[in-house]
Amino acid sequence: MPIEPPASRWDFSVDMSPDEHGFVGVGADDEPGTLIAAYRSALFPMPIESGGVLGWWSPDPRGILELDHLHISRSLRRSMRHFEFRVDTAFDEVVAGCAAPTRPHRWIDDRIRRAYRRLHDLGWAHSVETWCDGQLVGGLYGLGIGGLFAAESKFHRRTDASKAAVVALATGLVDDHPRVIDVQWRTDHLAMLGVTEISRSQYLERLHTVLSSPDPQLFTDTPHTIIRPLA
Repeated sequence: MPIEPPASRWDFSVDMSPDEHGFVGVGADDEPGTLIAAYRSALFPMPIESGGVLGWWSPDPRGILELDHLHISRSLRRSMRHFEFRVDTAFDEVVAGCAAPTRPHRWIDDRIRRAYRRLHDLGWAHSVETWCDGQLVGGLYGLGIGGLFAAESKFHRRTDASKAAVVALATGLVDDHPRVIDVQWRTDHLAMLGVTEISRSQYLERLHTVLSSPDPQLFTDTPHTIIRPLA
């Protein structure tokens, strides 16, 4: 069970309409209570390049993966037979992989890494990891709040390892409660897995529904869970 942090001193209930790029504004802080309140209000943080200022975003349209829309290609299914999937056994290593300096459009700085480590310590942030022959070869991390999983970033060191982590996450979340994976922006890469776009107003309605769901079993007995979603 995640530990609820002290409430944020920032009010996210006011109008937070984004511009055409999904940008809402700058400021606030990166305390756990602030980040959780932001996600509950359809916002997420990304540093602004100049000066390390924290920016807040809420794209319209929003990229989401409905669990029953997951698409697994035959080639990905074959790749997954060689992988093992774990939850929360290497959170810091996954974030480090996502933040590697060699990656294009790198945005995960030390401030973000510390902030999500605090959320991980409180039971909110999680990693889904792809392993092969005892080596971490890919994975993703994000924030779980009720039926919402807000995916922040993913990486791979072997072909299909990051896509396989998305599949492991999606199959591991399936139960009798409303759930959705928020991927922020839809890309061609994510569209191959079944990611679609909905308007921001639709996302807010979906968010209201899934936040009332209980936490998934996937994250209740970590860090020892091993997922084998496909034979």
